[in-house]
Amino acid sequence: MDGDFRQAFVHEPATLKRFPALVLNADYRPLSYFPLSLWPWQEAIKAVWLDRVDIVAEYEATVRSQRIEIRIPSVVVLKDYVKPRKRVAFTRFNLFLRDEFACQYCGARHDLTFDHVIPRALGGVTSWENVVAACAPCNLKKGSKTLRQAGLRLRRVPRRPGAPELLDIGRRFPPNHLHDSWIDFLYWDAELEA
Repeated sequence: MDGDFRQAFVHEPATLKRFPALVLNADYRPLSYFPLSLWPWQEAIKAVWLDRVDIVAEYEATVRSQRIEIRIPSVVVLKDYVKPRKRVAFTRFNLFLRDEFACQYCGARHDLTFDHVIPRALGGVTSWENVVAACAPCNLKKGSKTLRQAGLRLRRVPRRPGAPELLDIGRRFPPNHLHDSWIDFLYWDAELEA
């Protein structure tokens, strides 16, 4: 696949709507749960062709060239183990994931933005420990006031999350589409209830 395809894929995730492949690390765990580690079918077939992955499950659909017909992979496993990142990047998405996509003042799950607990106008910094997810009404109510001045309380004290913690939280928010062949690989390491 050329660079143009990769660029289009990143900016147009609609390419994942038809036959995406779940990508597992060499230990048979997804590279990430949220967002779920998926490749478009073209990338999965390229990786198979280059002998970088093994096919674990396939769709019924096939693609063909002049000389070969291949069933489209639905689950692939990397042949080489990719070491998970230990440091979690401070991004808006990861912040929302840490706060479980809920306002840390009222619990609302809509119209989310982020808020500095100690306002920047009062010397607050942009960090894991000072920024929380907030719905627009709570953010507007708080403005550049302290929590006490605004009459608000935090549901949880903000802190830097670890990568395993975000992974566990991400598992609670499955994507809209889960193919049947993926289920066994998405929750295999979850503790079974007696």
